[in-house]
Amino acid sequence: MVVLTAEQFIRPPVSVCIATYNGEKFILQQLQSILAQLSEYDEVIISDDSSTDQTLAIIYSLNDSRIKVFPGQTFRSPIKNFEFALQQASHDYIFLSDQDDIWVEGRVDAMMKVLETADMVVCDHSVIDEQGNILMPSYFELVPSRPGLLHNLKKNTYYGCCMAFRRRVLEKAFPFPKDVPLHDIWLGFVSEIYFKTIFLDYPYTLYRKHANNATTGTEIKSSNSLLKKLQIRYNTVKYLPTLLFRNLKK
Repeated sequence: MVVLTAEQFIRPPVSVCIATYNGEKFILQQLQSILAQLSEYDEVIISDDSSTDQTLAIIYSLNDSRIKVFPGQTFRSPIKNFEFALQQASHDYIFLSDQDDIWVEGRVDAMMKVLETADMVVCDHSVIDEQGNILMPSYFELVPSRPGLLHNLKKNTYYGCCMAFRRRVLEKAFPFPKDVPLHDIWLGFVSEIYFKTIFLDYPYTLYRKHANNATTGTEIKSSNSLLKKLQIRYNTVKYLPTLLFRNLKK
């Protein structure tokens, strides 16, 4: 696959939204991998859910004007924390990022190229350990990842850490339902119903697997109980009529 460089085409500015909480161990490497791919017109929105470690100090030490920090949040919820970060985004193209992964070189430009003809793009990812060693070169090779409402109800393949989308997807998705199980599932289903999603078959994200991951959506075998899995699916499906109703209002 050919990876386009920043010099090969001019792209619109992007907003990268990150929800942080006690991410001191990996946040520096994550931000460095993101900032290296951004232009002076892009922004990184960071909503911090009252971290008690050195997360904020590390972020501030970068002294980068593209980073806009919103400290002192008290959501105690990664979903609400991401929702707030997304509300602060000012550009029409939005990327989601976890606090502990690594973006592969060329990720932003490649995904923006896809968004020229789509509304949402989800890239493949490699799974790495805490030291950065590759545990799984391609998640897509092991778990079929593609659009499709029923397909993603059975096994969600809309991964926020691998996702970028146009603002119109976000406008349709807001506000997030109060008990939606995962923000990325909700955004993915909004795109399923109203827009066009493309899955990019290249691992542009290095997803870091460690003991403190906020979600386990990229694991091959979920640790959730059967009851929990059914609850997640129910809390997703029950809001599909809400999406249809929103179409009458927007």
